Amino acid sequence: QVQLVESGGGLVQAGGSLRLSCAASGRIFSIDTMAWYRQAPGKKRELVATISSDGTTTCADSLKGRFTISRDNAKNTVYLQMNSLKPEDTAVYYCNARGKNYYPSYWGQGTQVTVSS
Repeated sequence: QVQLVESGGGLVQAGGSLRLSCAASGRIFSIDTMAWYRQAPGKKRELVATISSDGTTTCADSLKGRFTISRDNAKNTVYLQMNSLKPEDTAVYYCNARGKNYYPSYWGQGTQVTVSS
């Protein structure tokens, strides 16, 4: 099993920044990719960004230039730097850890991000 603990969410004004953290523990050797997803009220969960064990990153096209994913392997922690936040970024942000071929897959409890206009 892998445990994921997110932190860093909160309330921020439009144009502000937040950095989310996701600390992993447990059988982390089974993990290849870490990712951030988000789910806004009434909407489906969507992929925000991923980072693989080799450091390769992806980011949703609509968020490129504002959101950046990174990892600190020594701390087993993944970060999501969010800049120039907009009210439409308001959502619960979830950390995901998965092995190759998306198995196994683990989720954090989520952290709320609220952007006020």
